[in-house]
Order: sequence, then structure tokens, then C-alpha cells
Amino acid sequence: MKATHTKTDNPRVALYYAPPAASAWWREGCEWLGRDPESGLETATPAYALTHAPRRYGWHATLIAPFHLEAGIELEDVLACARIWASSVPRFEMPVQAAELGRFVALRPEHSYDEEWMRTLAGSALQSLCSLRAAPSWESVEKRIADGLSARQTALVREWGYPYVLDEYRFHMTLSDSLDDANARASIVSEWTRRIDTLGPLPMHGAALFIEPEPGAPFTLWQRLPFNNAQDVVA
Repeated sequence: MKATHTKTDNPRVALYYAPPAASAWWREGCEWLGRDPESGLETATPAYALTHAPRRYGWHATLIAPFHLEAGIELEDVLACARIWASSVPRFEMPVQAAELGRFVALRPEHSYDEEWMRTLAGSALQSLCSLRAAPSWESVEKRIADGLSARQTALVREWGYPYVLDEYRFHMTLSDSLDDANARASIVSEWTRRIDTLGPLPMHGAALFIEPEPGAPFTLWQRLPFNNAQDVVA
């Protein structure tokens, strides 16, 4: 069953990479985080206590961070634009590895050329949808700057409302909350290294639009966007 969303005056929308619905990558990731953002099903697995933050956003990698719509823009406008963008993207398979990112654990591209390609891909998506995004509020910009950013990241926040875009973009699929316990982080890396050996490369077959129905609510997967108009396949 596909997740539904409650329409608000201006919900936040995000463009994410999400593994194909029929793939083992989708099932494994959703089960690990404890929630399927497409069906709405929640599962309390052993990792549940370690995945509170990423569980709200769903199993994904950010391409365009959550944004409000510009005045006069409807969700259907975003969908139409995103479909055109996705139809221009070739499908591919990307080897990944589990790695620590500060106090988090995430999946990252195994090769630098894939990292560069994903940075290019995310940048093209941002440029394609930029006219549909509302300008960030002064309050949200100042809050992000107060969190402590580099000069370049601060400039990106002022322009785009988010610091990790364009040359600062890093593809990652978050596997944990922020964990002070180094042993816990190492254990997750080990567990997912084992799983990756079984799952194989990440199937980069499409993106998806996610929606935050109301502030603080879990994000739901609203529409899948197959690359090159291909259908989801079992990976």
C-alpha cells in the first residue's frame, strides 16, 4: 500500500534517491531503519533504537534537501519537472561501502568517480527544480549558519538554503543516529559491510519525491521517478 500525505498549505518536498521498491536494497534499508516511507509500515528491529533520526526521513540519499514551494507552485508542478529531469538520467549500478561520517554511519560510494557523478547528478537536479523552491527564510538561514559552517557552506546556505549542495554535496545513505560509542559505530559498519557483500552494487534506477505532511511529521514517499522511464526491477 502506497503511503498517502495530508495536503497542507505548503508542505516540504524533497528529491531523494531511493532504491527500487521491489529490490532487496529497499527491503533491507527500510527494515534496518524501522519504517517503510512508501507503505507506512513500521517494524521494531534490533537496530530500531539506533535509527530514530534517519527513520523519520526514510531510507534514502538526499539529492535536493527538503524545501517549501514558491508561491503559486503546486505539487503537480514539482512532479512534472522532476519527471522530466529523471527521464534524462541513465540508470547505473554503484558499488558502495559502509563508513563512519563523524559520529554517524552511512553508505558511501566506493569509488571517487561515482562520488563525482552523484555530485553532478544532484547539482543538475537542484538547477532543474530551483525555480519551484521558495527562498529560505531569514530565520532558517541564520539558524543553519549558527550551527557552524565553513565560509563556502555559509555562502551556499544564503543562496540555496542548504550548505551541502554543488561542490559541497556528498552522497550518503544514513544508517544511524549520532552515536558517541565508537564500538557501536564500528559494529554497524561491520554489519553493513557483510550485507553489501550479499546485496551487491546499489541499483541507481530512479529517484523519488518525498513529502513532509506537517512540520516534524515522518516523510512519506509520494512519487517514484524512474530514470530513463524504466520500470523498477528486482535487484
